[in-house]
Amino acid sequence: MTASATLGQARHTLAGVLMIALSASAFGAMAIFARYAYAAGADVYGLLAVRFVLAAIAMAVVMRTRGIRLPPWRRVLALAAMGGIGYVSQSYCFFTALNYAQASLVALLLYLYPLFVTILAAIFLKERLTNAAVIALVLCSVGAGLTVGGGEGSPLGIALGVAAAVIYSIYIVVGARVTAGVNAIATTTVICTAAALVYVTVGILRTGAGVPPQFPGDAGGWLALIAIALVSTVLAILTFFAGLQRLGASRASMLSTLEPVVTVLLAAMLLGEHIGATQAIGGGLILAGVLWLTRRASGTPQVDARSDT
Repeated sequence: MTASATLGQARHTLAGVLMIALSASAFGAMAIFARYAYAAGADVYGLLAVRFVLAAIAMAVVMRTRGIRLPPWRRVLALAAMGGIGYVSQSYCFFTALNYAQASLVALLLYLYPLFVTILAAIFLKERLTNAAVIALVLCSVGAGLTVGGGEGSPLGIALGVAAAVIYSIYIVVGARVTAGVNAIATTTVICTAAALVYVTVGILRTGAGVPPQFPGDAGGWLALIAIALVSTVLAILTFFAGLQRLGASRASMLSTLEPVVTVLLAAMLLGEHIGATQAIGGGLILAGVLWLTRRASGTPQVDARSDT
């Protein structure tokens, strides 16, 4: 390989690393934006309705600009079910948990999902449970215990955080089959559109029942809400896929562990959340388990629609 080719490859890899880092940072900031939107008067229904409507519109524009077509309608219906059931349930649990627990605690609990994916794949897809998976199970289990013990949150918040991780794990295992062979941008567009339709319908029904969705009462809250849709959803997904193409699934997944680190740091700096030694050690063990699993385990299903929360 010539020097120029080597330099070109290095730049290609560096671009991939920067894109995954940007994606992880954008995803990691989502919980912080949510806290600002809630403080401005939004509730989970209003927040998620606006998030998915804006994200669906933006992704549809990206599809049209790139000339990407929808998959066959039978596949569209399957993807819509993933979005309307799996993604809606996961996002509801995650964003509701933020009302009952520290943003840093919720983010770390969500990052148990790679471990749950491995366990579910072993049970339902008959994939071999490797030594790496067992080691990761021990690290993540101990880490989760320390994180919960050292963090601040009600039992409901902790339960919702774990539920978000479990639901997302099921979403990934199902998605490994449903999304096979479908363009990732088209997949994400259909899933976001389905989630938007569900939340808009729920909003209409709640309005009819006299409990309409609540939206931010000031410009700062609306900016936070728009940032959730355009920065922490659309930009985060597009940069992840761009980085994925340059680095491959394994390295992209390992770099994505930056996401909860960003949440923890931003929560400490902007929300004044205290990160105790016990929680820091627990979070470190969870990340260590995820990194070990990602580095050593091969064959864990990957979903084409990168949409953490």
